[in-house]
Amino acid sequence: MELLNNFSEIFLSVWDKGILGVDIFQILIGIGIFLVFLIFRGLISKLIIKKLELISKKTTNKLDDTFVSSLVGPARFFPIVIGFFIASYYMSFSSEGREIVDTINRTLITILIFWIIHQIIEPISYILSGLDQLLTRELIGWIIKSLKILIFILGLAAVLELWGIKIGPIIAGLGLFGVAVALGAQDLFKNLISGILVLVEKRFKIGDWISVDGVIEGIVEKIGFRSTSIRKFDKSLAIIPNFQFAENAVTNVSETSNWRIRWVITLQYDTTIDQLKKIRDEIEAYINKSEDFNQSAGVAVRIEKFSDSSIDLLVRCFTKSNSWNDWLEVKERLAIEIKQIVESNKASFAFPSQSIYIEKK
Repeated sequence: MELLNNFSEIFLSVWDKGILGVDIFQILIGIGIFLVFLIFRGLISKLIIKKLELISKKTTNKLDDTFVSSLVGPARFFPIVIGFFIASYYMSFSSEGREIVDTINRTLITILIFWIIHQIIEPISYILSGLDQLLTRELIGWIIKSLKILIFILGLAAVLELWGIKIGPIIAGLGLFGVAVALGAQDLFKNLISGILVLVEKRFKIGDWISVDGVIEGIVEKIGFRSTSIRKFDKSLAIIPNFQFAENAVTNVSETSNWRIRWVITLQYDTTIDQLKKIRDEIEAYINKSEDFNQSAGVAVRIEKFSDSSIDLLVRCFTKSNSWNDWLEVKERLAIEIKQIVESNKASFAFPSQSIYIEKK
């Protein structure tokens, strides 16, 4: 009987003292309150989102719709913050316990605030998209990513400060570490700066066909911080460091408005002056009359020079279409027309040849 009384006294003592000065009954009630908010957080978050959706439907732009969808995560986290706050203030903690619980509450609220700011940054891209004359879509993506990383770092610093962890010494230590890293990461910064220049100067964008002298030719698929992904015409994917676009000539083929045709037609030396003039005039007349060519960009059909085994006739003109396939078709039609003109004037094309004279003694 005495053993049972001792156990009863110890049990009641633990029940009354509890944890951090809070009796077990209060702890159980507090846990129950928190569980209620945890169970119904989906319902609470849906009510918040639904209310915001009703407000956003009153407008015609997509900015507020994106804003609402970006707040789904914080809205689901909000009931947890409220539930823990109410549960913690229902319980009577000791002074030390209250200080710890208040720090946890501040931490949860800080996370919620910075999470909301982090999510709100995404809709900003719709605002920046109106500045497409100044900023490319890729550069806007970079700005959004950089802002998100900055908000995350600031939020982490704020949480650490709440728990008494000073970030000043950490930043100072990282500064010394950063110097050492920077010495070994010069290529990374060089590629980063080159990538920014590519976007700011609008040299090319995703989907463009570009040609980098001696490096690569293909379709741009992604422009990253360090490198750019280019899909070659054999469907292989090439990852090119961004500094290549700063150190080499880049031709944006997609921006071509008039494709150039430049040929040298080689005629035999036995071609007469009248034949040369007639061939020249007929080729020039065909180009000037054809709807395939942009005559305002310039047309040149002239005798260029006397080569070792031919008289060279220069043909230079520009197509109207900016399509590569159309350019090939126009070239083909021009080639057939030139051959017909040369043959109709009873002249012949020259080919490289040499004459050997043997002197007899």
